Amino acid sequence: ADRGRRLYLINCLACHNRDPAKPGATGPAIKGSSIALLEARILHRRYPPGYVPKRKSSAMPAYPHLQKAIPDLAAYLR
Repeated sequence: ADRGRRLYLINCLACHNRDPAKPGATGPAIKGSSIALLEARILHRRYPPGYVPKRKSSAMPAYPHLQKAIPDLAAYLR
């Protein structure tokens, strides 16, 4: 979770709030996001099957360099 927090602060603050339970400037609150959601959004810019997004947006870019960090981000966002 500590590594996930550092990665979140470095990579996600431009759009998401410092507190992941609150909405950010352009990104929604993401506290509690599942690994499936994180993988779909971070790696592929889409949503997992059956997921209803909090906001309709295509602003989030893909971050393929974070592939191995997704479990850490998920641990932090829990």
